[in-house]
Amino acid sequence: MQANDINKINGIIFDLDGTLADTLYVSIASFKKSLEPLIGKTLSQKEIMDTFGPTEEGTVRALASEHFEKGISDYLINYKSLHHICPKPFDGIIEVLDYLKKKQIPLAIVTGKGSISTKISLDFLRLTNYFDIIETGSPYYSIKDESIKRVLEIWKNFNKKSIIYVGDTIVDIEASNNVGIPIISVAWSDLANKKLLEKFNPNHIYYQVNDFFYWIKTKI
Repeated sequence: MQANDINKINGIIFDLDGTLADTLYVSIASFKKSLEPLIGKTLSQKEIMDTFGPTEEGTVRALASEHFEKGISDYLINYKSLHHICPKPFDGIIEVLDYLKKKQIPLAIVTGKGSISTKISLDFLRLTNYFDIIETGSPYYSIKDESIKRVLEIWKNFNKKSIIYVGDTIVDIEASNNVGIPIISVAWSDLANKKLLEKFNPNHIYYQVNDFFYWIKTKI
């Protein structure tokens, strides 16, 4: 099914990191500041991002398991204090969300982040009030498909094909395919793996928020 084959949208589920805002940079900086002093070595961006899928607990467990409690505590402190790295959502996102709320389209978030870091970001970016449902992740593995199913149960009066997930990773594609809803991939973050998204979701990808917004207007 191509993006143009989606006739009408009745609900939208958004990812957070890399989709609504460039919060991945906050996460990476916070992990480096929190974990490097504990383990006595420099962590590369790739080393950190390779652990993503579970919540931040999963990353700390993978990279600094002997310092788990302090690693988590320091991470959350630093995540809040460093959020100025990402001072606002991606340009155009607020306009998209305002339009969708005006049209009374139900909105949800399904993210792999933990509940505390999700709240920090949504509060800092002033996004909390846009979303009717907020589902966060698991410390052990990605549960996005399970989280999407919980949203679909709440929205059970809608046809599944009229609910889309909007995300920036292959995990988002797999989770959406697993539960049988359309997935719109977005690659407006510098950290998005555009080649992989183009390989696995070539007909459902947007590189600019404005282009996504234009398409959304044709489906509401």
